[in-house]
Amino acid sequence: MTHHAEHGYEAKAAQGGEGGGAPKLKTENPATGKPGRTYDGHTREQALAIAGKAREAFPDWRRTSFTERGIIIGTAARILRERKDEFARLMADEMGKPVTEGLAEIEKCAFNCDYFVENAERFLANEPVKLDGGRAYVTFNPLGSLLAVMPWNFPFWQVFRAAAPALMAGNTVLLKHASNVPGCALAIEDVFREAGAPDNVFRTILIAGRDTAELIDSPDIAAVTLTGSVAAGKAVAEAAGRNLKKTVLELGGSDAYLVLEDADIDHAATVAATARMVNGGQSCIAGKRFVVVAPVREAFETGLAAKMSAIRMGDPLDPATKLGPMVSVKARDEIHRQVRESIGKGARLLCGGEVPDRPGAWYPPTVLTDVKPGQPAYDEEVFGPVAAIIEARDVQDAIRIANDSEFGLGAGVLTRDIRRGEEIAARDLEAGIAFVNENVRSDPRMPFGGVKHSGYGRECGVFGIREFVNIKSVHVRE
Repeated sequence: MTHHAEHGYEAKAAQGGEGGGAPKLKTENPATGKPGRTYDGHTREQALAIAGKAREAFPDWRRTSFTERGIIIGTAARILRERKDEFARLMADEMGKPVTEGLAEIEKCAFNCDYFVENAERFLANEPVKLDGGRAYVTFNPLGSLLAVMPWNFPFWQVFRAAAPALMAGNTVLLKHASNVPGCALAIEDVFREAGAPDNVFRTILIAGRDTAELIDSPDIAAVTLTGSVAAGKAVAEAAGRNLKKTVLELGGSDAYLVLEDADIDHAATVAATARMVNGGQSCIAGKRFVVVAPVREAFETGLAAKMSAIRMGDPLDPATKLGPMVSVKARDEIHRQVRESIGKGARLLCGGEVPDRPGAWYPPTVLTDVKPGQPAYDEEVFGPVAAIIEARDVQDAIRIANDSEFGLGAGVLTRDIRRGEEIAARDLEAGIAFVNENVRSDPRMPFGGVKHSGYGRECGVFGIREFVNIKSVHVRE
């Protein structure tokens, strides 16, 4: 018996969901192209029944104390750390993440749990309001059962980022994960079960994306959080809007980093390569557009091409690997189309850009320069290890180019003038997150989210935990 089977979710894969007769979810190892496990999913009827159970679990769960919830969520953090090697291997097998990155992802999930265990009660404490005649205060009550629609690129972190604060606030959670990471989805349910969560407080359902709208229509779902594509976000927002249900959407990004004329070019190239290669470039907050003022463009091109070319591509199970495969051959082929079409419209290739002759979904670190409007590398989100260098005349032109995007998730400024960089980051860039002289990343302690087509609402921090609560005004005349 494998370690997986001992913890229950491989047994589910073999035996199917509640009631049987459900669709099959087949996984494929993107490093080899070979099929992985096949899982029995849930029918729509089964999914709706599970949603009903999550709603039924809500009244008792909301009445538990922060201390009681904290014991369970804190135990989940301990279990994550204990089983991190297993979960990192599972991510590598299902979506190709190098195990070194997978281990870091699990640790981040555990830290997130610990953070909300420590801070949830403070974040949701009653806030007094001064009114004439009596006492008044604001209280924060959980909404009900939250549907979390999550993507494959960070199969554990995206879920825990949403689930830990929602559960600590007293909501129950129903997870609809991406169909190519069913093992991860069931493993997360298993973590909460092993941690002692009451039945149906956290449940995973394995259904196709097209069936999500019917769940949103269900009166058992109080609100929806989604991380995914713009198209998925629009579909979920439309379904939730019809039902007047609260949503938080974290969608795509085409993060711009401004490289100013006074930047330390070697440091800027290092930050840019790190930013572009987050999760093999398959991240909404990976740096994608590097907007460089004209005087330092050539030096930056040389530096970034050298840093990107040095990144080791290989077996995701090898701890030395920095770049694993893309999630699928289909995704890889789309990245290559965007690269070739950009070159055909005038972009210049500095490194990479060729599909390796080997099985699997491989694509090398790639740098394009002379990127301009009308090219996919300028206009679209490229979800892979492709950096686009765009020349700007000066700082104001760089700010204009950075903001010339349908997206507004993350952004960065690379400069020796810290005061100017901070002013640009804080005031000028149309993004939900802006960093100076380092790569953008999410952190449980800071609000995370975007503007424009990158979505709305926030995760993490006090703003995140307050998204899915009823902010209630109470007045008592004494």
